[in-house]
Amino acid sequence: MRAAVISDIHANFIALQEVLKDIKNEGCDKIICLGDLILAGPQPKDIIDFVKEQDWIIIQGNTDKLIADYGPEVLEMMQEKYPVMANAIVDDVLFVDDVTKEFLANLPPQLNLEIEGVNVLLVHGSPRRNNEDILPGRALEEIEEIISDTDAELILCGHTHVPCGYQTNKNQTVVNVGSVGRPMTPTPLACYAVIDFEDGKFDIRHKFVDYDREAAANLVKIRNFEGAEKLAQLLINPIERHV
Repeated sequence: MRAAVISDIHANFIALQEVLKDIKNEGCDKIICLGDLILAGPQPKDIIDFVKEQDWIIIQGNTDKLIADYGPEVLEMMQEKYPVMANAIVDDVLFVDDVTKEFLANLPPQLNLEIEGVNVLLVHGSPRRNNEDILPGRALEEIEEIISDTDAELILCGHTHVPCGYQTNKNQTVVNVGSVGRPMTPTPLACYAVIDFEDGKFDIRHKFVDYDREAAANLVKIRNFEGAEKLAQLLINPIERHV
């Protein structure tokens, strides 16, 4: 079986459409999504309307939970830590009705699957926290500590918007699949992973897909909340990460 694993769409429907074309060309049998569907991107309503109609396997990202739990406490926390993203969430929730909030709230934070004899764990950040970073260049001992409470053969994550992978001394594989909608890589191409499963084995490839970043950035700008122009520019030239 061939699966496509995507994460961190962040309301970028332009990027998602190009990635889905690539997934179709790859002949994938299933799409797995590791969360962060909207927040601070070009087209939140388009993404929510589209994703709710799909038969993907989806887990909850940290920003999905923030939107599902949105209220004074969430806003105060974000204003203190991430002021631009706080402005974005105030605007995003205008597009989120009660049905969508319930949809986001009911997404599982993690999911264990068995695919073709492979024990797979889906997380957003890490097995410990939905906002823990698994980035390139971390010491292998740190990665082994992060996943110490799971015996899954393959752990798939996102959150950082930076693809990477690790093979541990216990023969566990950890793969960050990158970001579809807000890549934080020197060349900001949409990124996802293609995984071939067969007879208890798997083979993984990261795929990088170009899309019209200028068009996506312009759609972010016209949302016109304070900081929208900065977030738009990060689609063109990513220089820092956000939640």
